[in-house]
Amino acid sequence: MTRALALTAALALCGGCAVGPNYVRPEVSAPATYRSALDPAEAASLADLPWWEVFADPVLERLIETALEGNYDLATAVSRVEVARALVGVTQSQFYPQIEYQGIASRQREPLQQFGSAGAATFDLFQGAFALAWEIDVWGRIRRATEAARAELYATEEFRRGVMLTLATAVAQSYLTLLELDRELEIQREAQKVYGDTLNLFQQRYVGGVGSKLQVDRAEAALAQADAAVPDLERRIAIQENAIAVLLGKNPEEIPRGTPLAERPAPAPTPPGLPSQLLERRPDVREAEEEVIRANAEIGVAVANFFPQIGLTALYGGQAEEIEDVVRGQFSLWNLVGSTVGPIFQGFALLEQYRAQRATWEAAVARYDQTVIQAFRDVSNALVTQQKLVDVRKAQERQVVALRDSVRLSLLRYNYGLAGYFEVLDAEQQLFPAEISLAQTQRDQLLTVVDLYRALGGGWQLSDEQWMKRP
Repeated sequence: MTRALALTAALALCGGCAVGPNYVRPEVSAPATYRSALDPAEAASLADLPWWEVFADPVLERLIETALEGNYDLATAVSRVEVARALVGVTQSQFYPQIEYQGIASRQREPLQQFGSAGAATFDLFQGAFALAWEIDVWGRIRRATEAARAELYATEEFRRGVMLTLATAVAQSYLTLLELDRELEIQREAQKVYGDTLNLFQQRYVGGVGSKLQVDRAEAALAQADAAVPDLERRIAIQENAIAVLLGKNPEEIPRGTPLAERPAPAPTPPGLPSQLLERRPDVREAEEEVIRANAEIGVAVANFFPQIGLTALYGGQAEEIEDVVRGQFSLWNLVGSTVGPIFQGFALLEQYRAQRATWEAAVARYDQTVIQAFRDVSNALVTQQKLVDVRKAQERQVVALRDSVRLSLLRYNYGLAGYFEVLDAEQQLFPAEISLAQTQRDQLLTVVDLYRALGGGWQLSDEQWMKRP
């Protein structure tokens, strides 16, 4: 027995080397700089800033805080992390001895023959014992399974971090879109006023006999178009507010506003940082890598299944006809068994399981590579959009200034009889769409900063507590 215990201990101690491949990060050819980056690559990055310094709007910051506290998608992601953490403990528990208790109470009748007379005896039997079962993890099957479960935990944690980043940027995007709709509503209401004034002018001239009914009808049609746009924008604003309320985890309600869109300055160029750092910052990239780690560990489990499982079982307890005698130790029973169970032939099932795990690992590597190049694409798209929108905005600002001047001049010319009504309406009908296009470009510039922050994995240095509550 001593030798058996010594052998078991030796096997447990020598089981430090788990079979299967050790994890090596897949090679990724990261570019030296992001495509469309204006400046040489520098370590400084927008992603290093906390979200409240990027958005810099107290109202928006409060909305993001509310969303991080009440959003149901984030609550689901948090629960997924807790499930994965518990499953790590379940898998890891197999590494330790499993101890359980047993209790048996029986009453039975057996035939009894004594001195040539037949009879029967009835008696009770009670048994209490402790049982132990322990798989000695010589080949590392349990350790590889635990490694896989832990990688799954880390993947769910990265998924949760990704949900937090996506939620913060989604609130910011929805909020900025709401501000742009507010600006469109202002423009349409201004159009209502201008078209109304133009209609009054044409009506006065028509009544005075110097205008035509055609002029009045065309002005009436322009005003009706603006009148229709206002309630439609009010509908879109209400829908956008409801969408933000859902992100906040609330019932539909009115959303507060901060600085209006027209009063916000154009965002300055933002540093993207080194492309190689993106692999450490983006939650989806890190999640994909943890899936590769998990698949790699599962290969080790499949390899360990080819080897015998070495275990130890033991039983110790008491048995007696009276229940109190069981615990008094008048009768004891025990056994100690070492076992080895291994496969011989299972219809190539183990081989196919190994091949399946290899294929799963290859698929995980492919998904990781795909996630990486998509991350580089997202950053490049945001950078080129940020650059080109600067030129778009400058051109649109010149266009709006010119159109406003043309409206003023056309009204003067019309009043002095130097221009027709078509010139006035044409100038007005070009101005207001141009102002709306400019407002949309202002929104898009702000949204590009949000997109770039998400694409770079912004806030990667923040702890969970800092994410949930800004200082």
